[in-house]
Amino acid sequence: MSLIVQKFGGTSVADTSKIQAAARRATEMHQAGHQVVMVVSARGKKTDELVRLAAEISDDPTPREMDMLLSTGEQESVALMAMAIHQLGEEAISLTGSQIGVVTDSSHMKARIISISTERMRTALNEGKIVIAAGFQGRDKDWNITTLGRGGSDTTATALAAVLDADMCEIYTDVEGVFTSDPRIVSDAHKIDSISYDEMLELASLGAGVMHSRSIEFAKKYKVPLKVRPSFSDAPGTLIAVQPLEEAPVVTGVAFVRDEVRVSLSDIPDEPGVMGSIFTCMAERKICLDMIVQDVGTGGVARVSFTVPESDLAETLTAAGEAIDAIGSGKIQHGTNLSKVSIVGSGMRHQHGVASRMFSILSEANINVGMITTSEIKTTVLVDRNQCEEAVRVIHKGFELDCLPSYCFATNETISEGEQSESSVLKQNELEQEIIDQLSNMEDIVVSEVLLDQSQSRVTVRNLPDNPGICSRLFSVVAEGGVSVDMIVQNMGEEEQAHISFTVPRSSLVKSLELVEPLLSEWGDAELSHEAEIAKLSVVGIGLRSHTGVGQSMFSTLAQSNINIQMINTSETRISAVVDLRHGENAYRELLKKFRLA
Repeated sequence: MSLIVQKFGGTSVADTSKIQAAARRATEMHQAGHQVVMVVSARGKKTDELVRLAAEISDDPTPREMDMLLSTGEQESVALMAMAIHQLGEEAISLTGSQIGVVTDSSHMKARIISISTERMRTALNEGKIVIAAGFQGRDKDWNITTLGRGGSDTTATALAAVLDADMCEIYTDVEGVFTSDPRIVSDAHKIDSISYDEMLELASLGAGVMHSRSIEFAKKYKVPLKVRPSFSDAPGTLIAVQPLEEAPVVTGVAFVRDEVRVSLSDIPDEPGVMGSIFTCMAERKICLDMIVQDVGTGGVARVSFTVPESDLAETLTAAGEAIDAIGSGKIQHGTNLSKVSIVGSGMRHQHGVASRMFSILSEANINVGMITTSEIKTTVLVDRNQCEEAVRVIHKGFELDCLPSYCFATNETISEGEQSESSVLKQNELEQEIIDQLSNMEDIVVSEVLLDQSQSRVTVRNLPDNPGICSRLFSVVAEGGVSVDMIVQNMGEEEQAHISFTVPRSSLVKSLELVEPLLSEWGDAELSHEAEIAKLSVVGIGLRSHTGVGQSMFSTLAQSNINIQMINTSETRISAVVDLRHGENAYRELLKKFRLA
């Protein structure tokens, strides 16, 4: 008998008719021979109502009591859902997070899951009951109720699916699935039939809105197939699974985060230990940095910039001030009214010139690019907030995402009733215990790989005019010359000038320089430099952005080995740094040791 987890968000259980509709979905699945676990959110605006009530009582309620209060929203929903299922003639049991055995740390209002017990759920399922679990909540080791923060019910659902080794986790929502972009901004955006974990992780972190990135991290970590489905129809929705076919589209979606701010630390010493000090200060204040860009230093000083949500600006500036005090010199600048726009697609791994095409599209729309970061499957730019929506629309049209074809993905096969032999049941029990054994500290950072690439060179163009079209011109020429570009780093311009560095295969360095040098005459004071032998180090894993300590650990480890960092580039699943080639092997060994991969 296969096991299905179904999660219903607040809009899907907002009133009695919607609760009854969700109950019918669960009972139909149960009557078809599946075991069913439902994860239910608080009804509609219930959580907002509880927050307002708390504000009327206290200007500063304690986090513990807020968790106690907010958890009642899900308890109301699960009890009503159980009643609705009983009314349909099926057995069901409602359980709080604590009753399920969701154990978390003690970080109230943003707790992380440590472990989940399956015994009570398995007993109920084997008795033929539908289990209805309260999302968003758990309890700490002292039996205090805790809540999981943003996306908590999605996180609960994927965590339960992981620990129960579910065949599928269905996320019911008020949209048809995952779209190529926000349909409210792009009128011809359309639903994606299938998308990979990595693509969805990048889109979720960029404000795609359908699911929170923590839940995608769980799904990828434990290979849980997810399906985002509409609660208002029987449409198939979007499958989120392991890996797309090789012919998957180059670009799958365009996402944006509207309210970003940028903080820059300039004139900081270009020497070992500086980045470690900066990121230690950020980690101590639990600040999750988004885009992180360090370009190549000059004259003994360097500049690093990063973006954070606008609401975190004050705390980030305080941490930046502490970092400047720690390293002894430097100045802090910041920019507001900014937005982040990204293209995401697994097909980018196998095709060069994608970033160049994006820059050209923006240039034709007279949209200037501030910062740039890239990864294997994502290119991100920072633009003025008043141009954000236009940037999303022109990129979506430019990559022809309105006619994106459908692709199939690998997923677990659902076993129908009667097909399981006794040996397969024993095997499943063994597998479940193996998974449970692995789930100690479920939400720990998972650094799966440390990679070393010693085959690249670095090209830097300094003092470029900070105008629309510059990136397009530069990278179009490089792409048309047949050169494949890996890392692209552009820091925010100073005094109407920008600096861009990019890496290329060492065998393409001479060709790259020949292509770029004739352009210098177009750009006044522009200067071209290069380094033939560099080492690129990448820390790859899950939860790198939602956990604040990964960059700190990486950069502090390099500092302890007296290794200076020349460039930094980040994505949702990867932090990359360029160092001198002669330090590459030693840095690689130290990072393997630090993340216990040696």
